[in-house]
Amino acid sequence: MNATDHTPADLLRSALAADPARPLVTFYDDATGERVELSVATFANWVAKTANLLQGDLAAAPGDRLALLLPAHWQTAVWLLACSSVGVVAEVGGDPAAADLVVSGPDTLEAARACSGERVALALRPLGGRFPQPPEGFTDYAVEVPGQGDRFAPYAPVDPHAPALTVAGLELTAAELVERARADAAGRGLGPGSRMLSGLPYDTWEGLSYGLYAPLATGGSVVLCRHLDRLDEGRLAERRTSERVTATAP
Repeated sequence: MNATDHTPADLLRSALAADPARPLVTFYDDATGERVELSVATFANWVAKTANLLQGDLAAAPGDRLALLLPAHWQTAVWLLACSSVGVVAEVGGDPAAADLVVSGPDTLEAARACSGERVALALRPLGGRFPQPPEGFTDYAVEVPGQGDRFAPYAPVDPHAPALTVAGLELTAAELVERARADAAGRGLGPGSRMLSGLPYDTWEGLSYGLYAPLATGGSVVLCRHLDRLDEGRLAERRTSERVTATAP
């Protein structure tokens, strides 16, 4: 990645320029058997569409706060980078009542109704599927995102020194986030081509860093596993081998 990258969106642009075809996020849900692999180009396309939805249809602006009520999932990673692209503060596990808008999974819809702003719901079904019955009062992400544009340009430049992320009581600017991710990557020996397997939830900085930001910051990729505790040691070892894992968190 480039020394001039100061936001997560910058990191993604550099990854796209360097090698758009390489894997970036490989997601497993060991409760359902789902496996999804997204190249840099495919992931960046999802991010662009989501950022266009966020900035356009949802009228989000830099500095707005988005309560992100989603588990560790490839679509959560997309939303994190979309927020960075627009300049919206992603509040992981944030209070919907205090947020400008909320993005919720299927298990947190009631809590999300406390948000007086725009509400978006994700079914988190395989292949990004929609809800069989759209939840009342919510925009169904899977219905709205496919028609969004494949390229994104923010209405205003994103300030790398403005707040970008809050998680578990920690608030980071975009520049601080990138710096921490690079430090975490160096501490685990991550570099270009590294494959980090993470079964950590996204409700701590460590989970977000090893499950997305640190691999992105160094030209690596992540094997993001939900419900990893359902695997025995033998099957976990098989996954490490088949996915060419070079580092594991925790």
